[in-house]
Amino acid sequence: MQLFTTEGMLFLLRWIHFLAGITWIGLLYYFNLVQVPFFAETEPAVRSGAIQKLVPRALWWFRWGAMFTIFSGWLIILHRMGVTGLDGFFDSSYGWAIITGGILGTFMWANVWFVIWPNQKVVIASAVLAASGGQAIPEAAARGRRAFLASRTNFVFSIPMLFFMGAASHLPLFAGATAGAKIAMALVGTFLLLAIEANALIGATGPAKKPLDTVRGAITSGFILTAVFYLLFEVLF
Repeated sequence: MQLFTTEGMLFLLRWIHFLAGITWIGLLYYFNLVQVPFFAETEPAVRSGAIQKLVPRALWWFRWGAMFTIFSGWLIILHRMGVTGLDGFFDSSYGWAIITGGILGTFMWANVWFVIWPNQKVVIASAVLAASGGQAIPEAAARGRRAFLASRTNFVFSIPMLFFMGAASHLPLFAGATAGAKIAMALVGTFLLLAIEANALIGATGPAKKPLDTVRGAITSGFILTAVFYLLFEVLF
C-alpha cells in the first residue's frame, strides 16, 4: 500500500498540515474579519454571552490547529533539510521561501499560545464572573487589547506566510545567491519581523498600531509586508 511507504507517510504529514492549517487560519480570519467587527457593534449582553460560550470553543480549535500546523510543518522542513543537506537547502529558492513562511508561521504560533490564549483566558473569566453577579476583572480590557493586537499581527503575518508557502514550489525567487546576500536577507528579515512583533507586544496605542485597528488597515499592511519581503528577495538575491 502506497500510504505505508516513505512517500505515503510524507503525504499524510502534508495532509495533516493542510487540515490543521485550514482550521487555524480559517479561525484567524473569522476572528479578525467577522467576530471583532461584530463585537464592536453588538449589545453588551450578546457580546458577554458569546465570550462565555462561543469564544472558548473557537479558541480551542484555534490554538490546537496552530500547534498541529507548526509541528507538522517543521517536520516537513526538517525532512527536506535531511534529504538535501543544509547547504543544498539554503542554496535553493525552495529552501528560502519555505523557511520564510515557516518562520512567519512560528511567530504566529507563539502569539497564539503565549499572548492571545493567556490574555483571552482572563477576558473569558471576567465575562463569566460578571454574568454570575461578581466583579469583572479590572485588567480584562487591557488583556483583551493585547490579545487583539497579537491577533491582528498574526493576520498581517498570514498574508506573506501563505505567499511564501505557495512560492516554495511554484515561484522561483532566485537562481543563485551569495553568502553575503543570504546573511543580509536573514538580518533584514529578522529585524522586520521583530519590529512588527514588538509593535504588538509593547504598548496599547500609538501611530504604529493604528493600521491594526481596522480590517482594511490590517489587510493593507499584510500585502505591503508581502511586497517588502518579495522585493528583498529581488534586491538581495
